[in-house]
Amino acid sequence: MHERIRALADAGQSLWYDNIRRGMIASGELDKFVADGVVGMTSNPTIFQKAISGSDDYDEALAGLIADGKSDAQVYETLVVDDIRAAADILRPVYDGSARRDGYVSLEVDPGLAYDTRVTISEAQRLFRTINRLNVMIKIPATDEGLPAVRATIAAGVNVNVTLIFSCEVYRRVTEAYLQGLEDLVSAGGDPASVASVASFFVSRVDSAVDKLLAARVEAGQKEAESLFGQAAIANTRIAYAAFAEIFAQPRFRKLAGSGARVQRPLWASTSTKDPRYPDTYYVDNLIGPDTVNTVPPATLDAFKDHGVVARTIDTDLDQAHRLTARLGELGISMDAVTEQLRVDGVAAFAHSFDQLMDDLRARMAAA
Repeated sequence: MHERIRALADAGQSLWYDNIRRGMIASGELDKFVADGVVGMTSNPTIFQKAISGSDDYDEALAGLIADGKSDAQVYETLVVDDIRAAADILRPVYDGSARRDGYVSLEVDPGLAYDTRVTISEAQRLFRTINRLNVMIKIPATDEGLPAVRATIAAGVNVNVTLIFSCEVYRRVTEAYLQGLEDLVSAGGDPASVASVASFFVSRVDSAVDKLLAARVEAGQKEAESLFGQAAIANTRIAYAAFAEIFAQPRFRKLAGSGARVQRPLWASTSTKDPRYPDTYYVDNLIGPDTVNTVPPATLDAFKDHGVVARTIDTDLDQAHRLTARLGELGISMDAVTEQLRVDGVAAFAHSFDQLMDDLRARMAAA
């Protein structure tokens, strides 16, 4: 295992890889990552759009599916499900060796369903059955309509990665949906030890949004705003972690834990550094702590392995995090408004990537 990833694991944080592509599975690259200590994978519609449309990895499989007369939806699902299964099989020893704590691969439901509770529930369960791997998580966005789907999907014994969480208030609602799902599962005679979940809390996009607003304040003459650049995302995430620690220490969860339930770990997503002013491991080094996951894209993984700094940082300066949020409010920057817009934009961006991928597939099928 790589020494920095081992140190991260010793600090209680699992490192997952935020990328998937057929070539990395076939070449043995994923096996090498696992040997280094990467213990899970996440995907999203943007990742698959880049993988399928931006490489020749899928040409042979695509040609065969077209020759078989498959529809565009069947072509998409076959390509994606095959990749998820292959990655899950490589990670299965991690799943077994970690007592089902890690070793998961995540696949998102069609983001066009983000505002449809009923169809999301049906699709999440169908995808889980179709993939037919215990170490798969189905990603459901944390929209108002998505949260009841999270509850129902957990109650059905399906592993869930709740995605596109930006605000601490929405995060609390996500944990409530998880706990209700576990309680429903237990009431129906199910085993809560059989289901796992993570809550994907997005990080760097918060700084991208808040820094733009701070820059406008500086231009308007509020020079004190300049000292707040690059702090909102980490503060927001640390406040969310404090909520996690509080919620899962309550008697309500301890009762479920007595039946085998596990905590819904916070997963830090969007942890690449978007602004060159900040270090390339900024959203890894500053968010390390017990019972957490950080899913990193390729460049961030390389940077962390080269010069990441491991120390428990997730629960430091919590008072400062609250003071920062209050100071932003005094400047007219509402974290509630910022994070809600990010949630809406995130759903739209993934839906656009999904639509673009389907358009690309249809064009290639027509050309063939």
